Amino acid sequence: MMDIDSQMAHIKRGVAELIDEAELRKKLARQQPLRVKVGFDPTAPDLHLGHTVLMHKMRHFQELGHHVIFLIGDFTGRIGDPSGRSETRPPLTEEQVLANAETYKKQVFKILDPETTEVAFNSAWLGKMQAADFIRLASSYTVARMLERDDFEKRFREQRPISIHEFLYPLCQGYDSVALKCDVEMGGNDQKFNLLVGRNLQAHYGLESQCILTMPLLEGTDGVRKMSKSYGNYIGIDEPSAQIFGKIMAISDDLMWRYYELLSSKSLEDIAALRRGVDTGAVHPKTAKEALAHEMVCRYHGERQADAARQDFNAVFADGGVPEDMPEHACATGEDSTPPAFLEAAGLVKSRGEAKRLIREGALSIDGTRCEDMATPLAPGVYVIRLGKKRFLRLKVS
Repeated sequence: MMDIDSQMAHIKRGVAELIDEAELRKKLARQQPLRVKVGFDPTAPDLHLGHTVLMHKMRHFQELGHHVIFLIGDFTGRIGDPSGRSETRPPLTEEQVLANAETYKKQVFKILDPETTEVAFNSAWLGKMQAADFIRLASSYTVARMLERDDFEKRFREQRPISIHEFLYPLCQGYDSVALKCDVEMGGNDQKFNLLVGRNLQAHYGLESQCILTMPLLEGTDGVRKMSKSYGNYIGIDEPSAQIFGKIMAISDDLMWRYYELLSSKSLEDIAALRRGVDTGAVHPKTAKEALAHEMVCRYHGERQADAARQDFNAVFADGGVPEDMPEHACATGEDSTPPAFLEAAGLVKSRGEAKRLIREGALSIDGTRCEDMATPLAPGVYVIRLGKKRFLRLKVS
């Protein structure tokens, strides 16, 4: 294994918060593989790049010789994680959870080493607990402690409903750490409260408390809100290679560096050198972004498809004369994302009547494909719009 300082440097890359560093150093000093857990509720069938921020950190621990546990919350997923919610989240059915869990298992090993990854389901222990067991578990925390959590406190203050089962979620997640005897648990920085519950429950059950690492939430393609399928600003790791490539090429230059730090396998030194090159004009921003897009597609679809995606993108957009500095327009999916509506709102035409006339004449293309459909709203995503020969628009539909 690496020395402790080198391990800590590798572990702390991109981390938002570590609780606590001195304790983690003590655990590393024992020179035994740590048990590192990350829990994922299978709330949707597909993983996106936002999910992979944690997986890359899991991979960092694997590279250092530690044991990672990919915990699928098939039991807690039926409760519904209230983290960051302004209202009660509806629970999933058992069938939904199991179907989504199967797709997770197929996708995670595009990043993690299957040889040193333990896949666990928390129904293995939580599903066996009786009513009396849950009552004992609930007795370990007070309502006052639960209301310390921001989203609970806010909803209580605003007299919004909080269901009792929502208090059980952090307790169940915390008990996962007890059952698995974790040394480290990781999660997004919106999970800090739940992670601390696990740390406290371990002490309550007479175990050594886990250390906690929180990772920042990756902004979606809009550069504002966290990446989420709900917001339509996501890049799914199972999306077609051309779609992944195109979505990354459409993000802002500033957001590109955030993606580099949290997603790329390049060293921080190499990323810093690349950024200096862009800042000094020695490297074009498009070149840097293209390298990032190629790396992401290569990781999830292989080098051959990554090369093809880059070639196709340049053939359609770069070689076709699409300007880098085209104007941008954002709208929500629905009526506002129908072609006549967004063309008028973005100022490419003076009226919807003009838009409809041009569309009928075949002047509109979306991502290089001619479009004559005036009524169907565009789904969430990022599109390159071309009207005639000289009017371009980057459209972001949320």
